[in-house]
Amino acid sequence: MEILKYTEAHNNFRMRMRDFLAKEITPHVEQWETDHITPKWAWQKVGGEGFLCTSVPKEYGGMGGDFLYSVICAEEMTRTNHTGLASMLHSDVVVPYLQSFGSEEQKKKYLPGCVSGDVITAVAMTEPGAGSDLAGMTATAEEKNGEIIINGSKTFISNGINSDLIIVAARDAAETNPYQALSLYLVDADAPGFARGRHLEKMGFHSQDTAELFFTNCRIPKENMLGEKGNGFGMLMQKLQQERLMTAIGAQAAAELILETAVNFCKTTTDATGKPLSKYQATQFSLVEMTTDVKIGRTFLDKLIAEHAAGEQVIVETSMAKYWMTDLAKRLSRQSLDLFGDYGFSETCPIARGFRDVRVMPIFAGTNEIMKGIAAKFMGL
Repeated sequence: MEILKYTEAHNNFRMRMRDFLAKEITPHVEQWETDHITPKWAWQKVGGEGFLCTSVPKEYGGMGGDFLYSVICAEEMTRTNHTGLASMLHSDVVVPYLQSFGSEEQKKKYLPGCVSGDVITAVAMTEPGAGSDLAGMTATAEEKNGEIIINGSKTFISNGINSDLIIVAARDAAETNPYQALSLYLVDADAPGFARGRHLEKMGFHSQDTAELFFTNCRIPKENMLGEKGNGFGMLMQKLQQERLMTAIGAQAAAELILETAVNFCKTTTDATGKPLSKYQATQFSLVEMTTDVKIGRTFLDKLIAEHAAGEQVIVETSMAKYWMTDLAKRLSRQSLDLFGDYGFSETCPIARGFRDVRVMPIFAGTNEIMKGIAAKFMGL
């Protein structure tokens, strides 16, 4: 019995997106991996086909789709085996802040471009000295003469090079309570005092641009504050459930792709005697174990997706899913790589890229250790 009730419209959307990605995106992936960035025209092409920000209402240029469209987009993009089009981050992590907390003027100004791919977004929270600890941020924002002046630096910012609009978390230096000091701001890439730093080299996620961002007396209109002053921490907390759920969805889809690739390889590859690798008991046991883990993960995840889509609070369960499924993807990539033998060491092996790319998943969106700490707290431990 299927937990998620996909309609014919959902299924048609999935197949249309899969066909589009196969024709228009996948042929370019190897070049983007080499370039360590995905060109903006690719974002515009994906947006032009309606595959960005599917939850944005029609009055702002979106399709007003339900959460299952976000799930489909995340899963199908994962199947391209590259991370350069960080559309899940853009569509389902960053833009929802604007949808939920933005003023009518802000929504009209930015959302249509987010949908079309003309405006690529990023969220700037992580700092050189503060990662998962939001209260430890040092970037400051001060209101002066009708403007907001931002000073500080951010690092490991996904879409940092390509971004046209950045949601920046900064604190009021005069406020002593770190949780009441934090506010969110909309910073356009052409804002005076904003500069991009290094395009960071990474072990994986090669086609996805990650950068340092610097704010030196960066001036933005005071109207670019997102929501109310001092509510930044609360807004971030409110959106973390979806961010971590989306990370779990991406990890589960990656695990399924890794498993599918490994099974096909073992069925079609023979040893020196002409016997398929899949006919050996050791290989069978390994594939069965991995398949079982993937099925367990899918059942747990689909239940959470249904609950989240229904508006339920599943913060603890989502924290559990985020750590378990990202660990699952990491574990399966390692197990599968062993099955590929010498071929697994080659850059032409799709598992090699997957092995590198999934390694960071237990770190972003809150480390897995923090996820376990959240669950422990709610368990009364």
